[in-house]
Amino acid sequence: MKKTILLFAIFISVFSCKEDTTKTEITSVSKEDVQVFLDEYSTTFTKLYYDSALAEWDANTKIVAGDTTNAYKVQKANEAFAKFTGSTDVIEKTRKFLESKDDLDIVQVRQLNTILYSAANNPETVSDLVKERIAAENAQNEALFGYDFKVNGTSVTTGDIDKVLRESNNEAERLTNWEASKNVGVGLKDGLENLRKLRNETVGALGYDDYFSYQVSSYGMSRQEMRDEMNKMVKEVWPLYRELHTWARHELAKKFNADVPEYLPAHWLPNRWGQDWSSLVNVEGLDIDGVLADKDPEWIVKEGENFYKSIGFDALPASFYEKSSMYPLPADAPYKKNNHASAWHMNLENDLRCLMSVEPNADYYETIHHELGHIYYYQAYTNPNVPPLLREGANRGYHEAIGSLLGFAAMQKPFLEGKGLVDADVKIDETQNLLKEALSNIVFLPFSAGVMTEFENALYAENLPKDQFNKKWWELAKKYQGMVPPTDRGEEFCDAASKTHINNDAAQYYDYAVSYILLFQFHDHISKNILKQDPHATNYFGSKDVGTFLRGVLETGANNDWRELLKQSVGSEMSAKPMLEYFNPLMDYLKEQNKGRTHTLPETL
Repeated sequence: MKKTILLFAIFISVFSCKEDTTKTEITSVSKEDVQVFLDEYSTTFTKLYYDSALAEWDANTKIVAGDTTNAYKVQKANEAFAKFTGSTDVIEKTRKFLESKDDLDIVQVRQLNTILYSAANNPETVSDLVKERIAAENAQNEALFGYDFKVNGTSVTTGDIDKVLRESNNEAERLTNWEASKNVGVGLKDGLENLRKLRNETVGALGYDDYFSYQVSSYGMSRQEMRDEMNKMVKEVWPLYRELHTWARHELAKKFNADVPEYLPAHWLPNRWGQDWSSLVNVEGLDIDGVLADKDPEWIVKEGENFYKSIGFDALPASFYEKSSMYPLPADAPYKKNNHASAWHMNLENDLRCLMSVEPNADYYETIHHELGHIYYYQAYTNPNVPPLLREGANRGYHEAIGSLLGFAAMQKPFLEGKGLVDADVKIDETQNLLKEALSNIVFLPFSAGVMTEFENALYAENLPKDQFNKKWWELAKKYQGMVPPTDRGEEFCDAASKTHINNDAAQYYDYAVSYILLFQFHDHISKNILKQDPHATNYFGSKDVGTFLRGVLETGANNDWRELLKQSVGSEMSAKPMLEYFNPLMDYLKEQNKGRTHTLPETL
């Protein structure tokens, strides 16, 4: 999965004004008073937001072992954010203004709520705690992104490991690489425990029960409501997932000439966390890797931009190409960079960047369309109708949904035909293609809505003891994914921490689950009501009507009620129905394949 990674992803807001006005007691409130406050706040906010973004960018794109310069700059920039964001005076003023919210414009109320939400991450009343948390987060990121992965004593990249897990038929080689991918967690375990404490105590100062509850509150939901929503999603896709799990156990047993296991050994799967099994299926006629192998990586990026331009969006600014870090570092580079694909809205204006390591293959072809979805979302809501404080997705899941939607659309056969990447005369096995899509999209939900969400709930809300981190992780993986470790994984390990988001995008992974549900709702609407095409075989390229629809979703940013925006856009509330409808034709095939086989997952969770 790819996610927009700004390590200060929540708006860490700032405010300063003259001392003689900041301490004045507010006895009455007018729209004019509030607007003056918001304008002053936003001016300082955008400046310091950019300062922090620049420091974070450097820290992610040039990691030098033993060099503490970037860490120092990040520390100072984020401390500046924290100092102003959590100002007691700002909190008191904002609360006072919100007491008169019925007399204010809704846009003003939304901004005030954003300020108060942001302040909870950095309250002045626990400023020493905030400084300690910032330092701990920086240290955790350096340990994570600067880690030297080694296989048999040789340094490798995560991309090297991923390639082995996708392609190798040698079980011993797979096991060695899988174990190497998890070793990073060993040195992150103590840091994760410390971050749990600091994050919980920080937001607790403004009345939140725990950090998980704090993050969930941005959806207008309680912790339990979000967990209920996630469990509902998993239960809805469970019958299909159960069939996929049974099919995969048998297919992989044949591949490795082994007995059919009761649960899936983690190193058998083509993804480090078992969240995507799509490479288990090769759809003949859709050999995109082969077609792209001789392409230049920049060609991949330009193809993504051309797609967005074809549906009516503007060209990317020249600065995007000048300032982004798009390609793998040379093998002899004296530093490392974060290889996790991400999109950055540096200054909430026009400094837009991507951090990637693009290579000419199908994964990156889809990924560039995904990440540019974030970039064009940024561009769309950077307009006078959306104040800087509301320049984010309608909810965090919306951002991922748009990126994933365009990545999904770019991989459908008619689209690929139109781009000359697939021969129009080639006949593909539609069932196998649908199976491949299910092994990505359906398989992902038990991991995101189940394992990740429940682990972070246990970590933050239930104060999971450190000596149970690994036990809990694998209990959840077995329950929701039907996956088990290849060997005993004791508490000397912390396999959860090998997942980037556990460390620096904490307590938000349900965003992805939400995004997959929204993806299929948007795709269903576009294919049936705009393109008038089969949802399984669409071509968005060149459709200005698709662009108009998407712009209508994107251009208001967070200046809306996300539930109402969804109803207005697709005519319904959040629902897995379009996803289940899309994959419904696959059930008969899987049941036929699994006839006579034992299902080891329960019929219901």
